[in-house]
Amino acid sequence: MEVIRGSKALRAGSKAHRAGRYQWKLPVLSSMSIANLLPRAKRVYFLLLLPFLLPFTLRAEEEVEYKMDMGAGLGGCYYMGDANGVPFANLSAMGAITARRIFNARMALKANLAFGHIHGSTDGFIPTDAYSKTAEGGYPTKVDFSRNVLDLGVQFELNFWGFGTGVGYKGNSRITPYILAGVGITVGMGGGGGTCAGMNIPVGLGVKYKLKPRVNIGFEWTTRFSTTDKLDATPEGTQLKDPYGVKSKMFKNKDSYSFAMFFITYDMFPKLRKCNN
Repeated sequence: MEVIRGSKALRAGSKAHRAGRYQWKLPVLSSMSIANLLPRAKRVYFLLLLPFLLPFTLRAEEEVEYKMDMGAGLGGCYYMGDANGVPFANLSAMGAITARRIFNARMALKANLAFGHIHGSTDGFIPTDAYSKTAEGGYPTKVDFSRNVLDLGVQFELNFWGFGTGVGYKGNSRITPYILAGVGITVGMGGGGGTCAGMNIPVGLGVKYKLKPRVNIGFEWTTRFSTTDKLDATPEGTQLKDPYGVKSKMFKNKDSYSFAMFFITYDMFPKLRKCNN
């Protein structure tokens, strides 16, 4: 009996020793240690979530819309009329300043003040008097002219796609082609041909790209159909006014010119954003 009791005591002591050993290894978490661990965990979670939260912050900044933009353009100018019938022939320099009222991502109204140089030459037969009674219409002559044009007008622009930063729920695009049409005034001057003026109808197309949230670049080509036939006047007069005896009327048989320019604009006056809360 004493042996049995001794073995039981020995086993009980061994269990207690093992239990004590394991209890000694377990960490004791006090309230102070838990409080110190919680801020660290929050910081870890914040750092892990930061890459996912950052795009939403940037998106909110890039979604700002603007009421208008202003800018300038440089390019080429050419004349189409009795002294030139080939597009982009006799190309000269031009420049413009523009202001655009932006209605929404697809529609805008643009005003421009442009100045360019035009010139041309009649390489073929041009009669001196188309109304003369001779079979040739008078003696053949060659006419060269060099003039400047001042253009003031407004055009309505329609983008093919919504124009914007390319992010957000609206699905706007950083690049879009567009078409335009409008009305304007043309003034011809210089070259010894006096000053003439008339109305013009501009039509054209272009493409624009949002380089930065407030900076836009693009290219635009327009043709200005004028109501005057005196843009190609010379110091000798208006030899190129109805040279073949075809009567002019409104825009029929009148002079026109085209602008092909690269431009840069800057967005101004942010629109007030609606709160959806």
